[in-house]
Amino acid sequence: MTERANTPHVLEDLKVNVKVKLSALWACVMFCYIYADYFGLYEPGKVQDILNGQFFAVGPATQGVLLGASLMLAIPSLMIFLSVALPPVFNRRLNIVAGAVYTAIILKTMWGWLFYIFYGVIEISLTSLVVWYAWRWPKSPASTQRPASSP
Repeated sequence: MTERANTPHVLEDLKVNVKVKLSALWACVMFCYIYADYFGLYEPGKVQDILNGQFFAVGPATQGVLLGASLMLAIPSLMIFLSVALPPVFNRRLNIVAGAVYTAIILKTMWGWLFYIFYGVIEISLTSLVVWYAWRWPKSPASTQRPASSP
């Protein structure tokens, strides 16, 4: 028998960059938002309220209300990309702030039907993980070399 035949097979586990983790968490948050809002349409009277121009518990669906809701949902959507694209220092700060703010928003809005509470618990877990991963962003050793000067 060869040595290879006696070696147990170990699954490869690559280290995932914190930017990718943050981006994936924001993508999951957005899926939960979409599904919770979709299932919310099945609440009795909800579709009729929408047809009557009401925007959930906020009130009339004015341009300002719809713009505000759009801005609120655009930020986590953009965080999917920004978490991968921004430089680490600003990225870390932005994810800590956005994760904390959206955790608070979910805590305020998740109450009501059981499916909202279910999704709210998941969303709070995800946005809390955003804050946790950003807070514990790995540090790289400071370079002791000076950058080469241009001739």
